[in-house]
Formats: sequence, C-alpha cells, structure tokens
Amino acid sequence: MIVRLMRRLRYGRPIVVVSGLPRSGTSMMMRMLEAGGVLPLEDGVRAADESNPRGYFEFEPVKELDQARGAVAWLPRARGKAVKIVSFLLTWLPEQHNYQVIFMQRDLDEVLSSQQQMLARRGAGSGSEDPPASREVFASHLSQVERFMAARACFSTLYVPYREAVAAPEATAAAVARFLGRPMDTAAMARAVDASLYRNRA
Repeated sequence: MIVRLMRRLRYGRPIVVVSGLPRSGTSMMMRMLEAGGVLPLEDGVRAADESNPRGYFEFEPVKELDQARGAVAWLPRARGKAVKIVSFLLTWLPEQHNYQVIFMQRDLDEVLSSQQQMLARRGAGSGSEDPPASREVFASHLSQVERFMAARACFSTLYVPYREAVAAPEATAAAVARFLGRPMDTAAMARAVDASLYRNRA
C-alpha cells in the first residue's frame, strides 16, 4: 500500500487499462466505465460493426506500443482515463506510470469461436485450423501476463470473468468501483451491459 501511494505521488493518477484477449469482453467493460463516469481514451477510427455493434472503444496509437520508439508519448494523456490495450501489448507498457488493469477473463472456447465468427464476417476465413493448439497458446500467454503484472509495482489488477459480468452486472460494477477507488454511477454501468451480445457461449 505504501509503495503504491509513493508511486501515486511520483507518477500521478493511474491509467485505467482494460485488457484481455481479443473478444473477451473488453469493449463491454469500456462501455461500462464510460457509463460510470470514466472518460475513455479513444479515437473512433474503428467503427462499430456487426461483431461489435456498440463500438470498439479503441485508440490507434496503442497498436504501436511494440513497434517504434516514442510510441508511448500519449500515455500521460491517459492518466485518469480508460484505455483498451489487448493483453499481448501489456508487457510493452513502461513502468514510469501507474496502471489499474481491469482484465477480462472468458472461456477460451468462447473466445476462439467469437474470433472465428468475426473473421468470417470480414471474409478473412475461419481463423485457426487447430483450435486446441490456439487454446494452448492463449492459456500459456495468459499465465505469462498474469505473472508479469504480479511482479511489477506499477500494476494493480482486477480480474473480471466475462460470464459473471453479463449475469450479474450490478455486482461487477460495484467491484470495479471499489477497485478504482472513485465514485461511479454503478447503476448506469450495469445498464450498459447488453446480454443479447453474449452470442458465443460454451
């Protein structure tokens, strides 16, 4: 607790990071945060579509975290706001900031099914030819990311199961508000959850 307080005094307000595998519920959580009063850092470049009819809440510079020097210059703008960062890019975040990570967890069979359907809608094929191998890769990756964040003082993490968030949005909203330690409109957060969009169930 003392270490985190000292970091807060040194580096300022935490950046709220919504993370997880693609198709794990990150856009839903971003929508909940916005409804609750946390301003999202997004640019609207990726428009809503059939796979995500209520928006992606993405910020294009995030995709360059692992690509070039200077790709983190936008991070100070994110302090106190929410930004969506896919789990594969979390390890590129510099330790000169504080991050409150809301990490979405979803059944890997559901993730793979949702990813395959999204690719099919785009006409990009059906995705992986070997779902069991993909599941193993994802599981290993998630374990590595969890260990990575646990070992660094710049991260505090709340793990949110997607299925539970859809089934009990009020409880999830309350848990998120407690984790972030700020007043939030938890009723509005719960209303932002659209259970009809949970279309790939294991």
